Amino acid sequence: MPRIDINRSGEMEAFVQVIDRGSFSAGAAVLGLTPSAISKLVARLEARLATRLLHRSTRKLQLTPEGQLFYDRSVRVLADLDEAERCAAAGALPRGRVSINASVSFGQHLLLPRLPRFLERHPQVTLDVVLTDRVVDLMDERADIAIRWGALAASDLVARKLFDTGQAIVAAPAYLARFGTPRTPQELSAHNLLGSSYRRAAADWPLEVDGERIEVPVIGSMRAGDGETLRRLLLEGIGLGRMSLYHVQPDIDAGRLVPVLEEFNPRDKTPVHAVYLGKPGRLPARVRAVLDFLAAELATGAPPEAS
Repeated sequence: MPRIDINRSGEMEAFVQVIDRGSFSAGAAVLGLTPSAISKLVARLEARLATRLLHRSTRKLQLTPEGQLFYDRSVRVLADLDEAERCAAAGALPRGRVSINASVSFGQHLLLPRLPRFLERHPQVTLDVVLTDRVVDLMDERADIAIRWGALAASDLVARKLFDTGQAIVAAPAYLARFGTPRTPQELSAHNLLGSSYRRAAADWPLEVDGERIEVPVIGSMRAGDGETLRRLLLEGIGLGRMSLYHVQPDIDAGRLVPVLEEFNPRDKTPVHAVYLGKPGRLPARVRAVLDFLAAELATGAPPEAS
């Protein structure tokens, strides 16, 4: 049985738009993507087919014989798909595979515990969950949805905000009993401050003193490549760490971790988004079902500080 590639229709649509509009930039504008993204997609298509579809020059695009054949067939296939979707949309149930990419901490604490409820509601959807603190390229990874923490860089991605989270400096009671509890930001220099080694992690901790923001350099004996590893190090009593409250609120509530220097906490809110490729009004039912579920669940089920 031949392998089914769920992105073939997207590749076809991009290719057809490039030919119909006469350039990568014009085709990209129709699809809401950048010319570089469209160029990458067509190059990937040619690599998969092991044949050249276009001759490119600075002024125009010219189809090869193989490209003309693929274009003609793609136009017919896309027309059939549109007709099938129009006929089925009214009563269609979400079905098929949805790939979700999230950080280790978000996945373990907020995503995985909720997925059984989603699967009960949508038994014909199959989930492919990848947990990593590496920021992935959705197109390269063929991911449908990624969860991103913090400010979003400009990109072709569409973002749907899930909630806001605060931050706190925390430590295990055993660490504080052994080394003391810092009472001022200056006292942090005498403590073991555990940092993060992933690319987007901040090198300093922001605090507020007499209405002015200061930055405390993070200097300590260990760094962690993901939030869950950092949490485990804190629970072992190795040092102090600055963590998202959605990640450690259950530990704080249970007394396993203790917030310190709260009077100096700037109480900034950091947004958490679900991002995806495509247009909101043209999402497959399976992807839209996951996004709607996460938005509803986290609006009420995220930790108390999220809003």
